Amino acid sequence: MLPDLLVPLADQFQAFNLFRYITFRTGGATITALIISLLCGPAFIRWLKAHQVEGQPIRDDGPESHLLTKIGTPTMGGLLILIAFVVSTLLWMPLSNPYLWPVLLVVIAFGAIGSVDDWMKLRRRSHNGMSARMKMGMQLVVGFIATLAFVQLSPESLRYGVAVPFLKDTLISMGVLYVPFAVMVIVGASNAVNLTDGLDGLAIVPVMIVAGCFALIAYLAGNYNFATYLQINYVPGTGDLAVMCGALIGSGLGFLWFNAPPARVFMGDTGSLALGGGLGAISVATRHELVLAITGGLFVVETVSVILQVASFKLTGKRIFLMAPLHHHFEKKGWAEPTIVIRFWIISVVLAVAGLSSLKLR
Repeated sequence: MLPDLLVPLADQFQAFNLFRYITFRTGGATITALIISLLCGPAFIRWLKAHQVEGQPIRDDGPESHLLTKIGTPTMGGLLILIAFVVSTLLWMPLSNPYLWPVLLVVIAFGAIGSVDDWMKLRRRSHNGMSARMKMGMQLVVGFIATLAFVQLSPESLRYGVAVPFLKDTLISMGVLYVPFAVMVIVGASNAVNLTDGLDGLAIVPVMIVAGCFALIAYLAGNYNFATYLQINYVPGTGDLAVMCGALIGSGLGFLWFNAPPARVFMGDTGSLALGGGLGAISVATRHELVLAITGGLFVVETVSVILQVASFKLTGKRIFLMAPLHHHFEKKGWAEPTIVIRFWIISVVLAVAGLSSLKLR
């Protein structure tokens, strides 16, 4: 909005030229989202507590410590993230950018699905909310609509191709199969973040790390000179998605202020589904879907641990891990929660560096 309003006035007010630059607007979006989160957070948490007397339902079959340390903590804190993210994005990103609306569609729609799921859990006083089939079905529909938009916006040469990290000029043409692939990237990323969100601060920091990676990727992929130099696919218009990533980082930092151990609020499915879906959508828009699997490798590992656990139990009757997702396995082994969280953060940083290295090692 601000670029649309102020850039035309740059001839009269030279300072407005700053709004032409993606880097400036990304910084502005980050700071704005952070301020909104910090200012609105205390009142918002009080409002959640007033409407959630007993807080988020705690699983009886989960780690025993959760029944003592996390009971009574309100959920749906993801609404705070979404408000700060959406307001900041609309303020600092040109509304004429065509990539803005499909990404916002995914974030807001997935957030709405998560909100209904959280509300049903609170109403039933159970960790079982919306049925998995209904939740997945709604996500697939939204992901399909967003993917069709991304395909139409992409250059003709990239429309149905998947770029391979670390290899230059390597584009796997998938034809119409690209559409279900991209949908699964968006939906898979959403649910992977959801599975990771099990300890205080565990999910939000890796989300911000991946968002930082894709802020850089979007900026480079949307700039012809940088994309040509690095030999990555040039996708016109995606540079402004760096602003959205900045807004995500700022809103995430503000939320972390209240989610740091011991957490005063949980993001719930409202936040985790929306954030994961947003990252997946941005990776599809920038045509770096496989890089998301590297930078967001922590989410992949958490998801794989659940798949292996379920498959092993159904096939053999035995469990591979003491509990899945993986972070609960280490809790069962006696690791302290802060130890698990910080070590997973470190792993996330290492994977982010590995993912970014693919931009140059070609």
